[in-house]
Amino acid sequence: YSHTWQISEPNEFDIMLVMPVSRLQLDECDDTGAYYYLTFKRNPKEKHLSKFLDEDGKLSAFKMLQALQEIIKQEVKNIEDVKVTVKRKKAGSPAITLQIKNPPAEISVDIILTLEVQQSWPPSTQDGLKIEQWLGRKVRGDFRNKSLYLVAKQNKNEKVLRGNTWRLSFSHIEKAMLNNHGSSKTCCESDGPKCCRKGCLKLLKYLLEQLKMTHTKKLEKFCSYHVKTAFFHSCVMWPNDADWHSGDLDHCFQKYLRYFMDCLQQSHLPHFFIPQYNLLSLENKASSNFLLELINKEWNNGFPIFQE
Repeated sequence: YSHTWQISEPNEFDIMLVMPVSRLQLDECDDTGAYYYLTFKRNPKEKHLSKFLDEDGKLSAFKMLQALQEIIKQEVKNIEDVKVTVKRKKAGSPAITLQIKNPPAEISVDIILTLEVQQSWPPSTQDGLKIEQWLGRKVRGDFRNKSLYLVAKQNKNEKVLRGNTWRLSFSHIEKAMLNNHGSSKTCCESDGPKCCRKGCLKLLKYLLEQLKMTHTKKLEKFCSYHVKTAFFHSCVMWPNDADWHSGDLDHCFQKYLRYFMDCLQQSHLPHFFIPQYNLLSLENKASSNFLLELINKEWNNGFPIFQE
């Protein structure tokens, strides 16, 4: 994400390492519509990737990440003026994390292995990205004509974790929507009218970050992607720039937060691009309730967390 959308001093960055590949066969590996097994069509151009196929001919995310991590470890040894270390990889994570010690601050950089495929989006995305009223039908069509991105992400619901699943990623589209977020073309341009969408997203991201610092274990299932997804849904529910007038930050933030709280209450937050994929499953109901409780407490006390 663009660090201009972070609330406090940015110290975490994502870099997508994008590998273009020719046509792939995508086979859903569960009912979320987000996770896929990938196989090459006949006679692929990418002969060099055949060493990353598993015994069933599926492209192994695990093998590719392992190879990438080795390359990065070797390259890091050649960096002399800054202390850079490769963190131990979290199981199932699509990222290889570099820790860069550079006084006065330490930053971490997630390198995310991403495949870029020039083919149409799978059927599970058909009813997603409902932005016609907000950004327009033409913009939706343009977005859906962009490449498909897949990241090397382990599907934790698999009975046997074999590291050969990939998850759809729409971060390139999300970034475009964040940068051009107005229903009018001039929204938030230097001489155009200002809105508070950006401020609302920053506030809720910050609220979750702070609560996670205090309740790390209980809130480990939540991340900024939940907040961002709820934000996009809010932009669709209130599509006009007048709904997000820059002087109405308090009111708009509470409206957006109320929607997020409703999602927690119902344990239902549909993925913005894949509506059948619920990001708040019922099995995590206890942590949804706990987060809801914490937010209610903040709200009732006038959000002391923002004064700290």
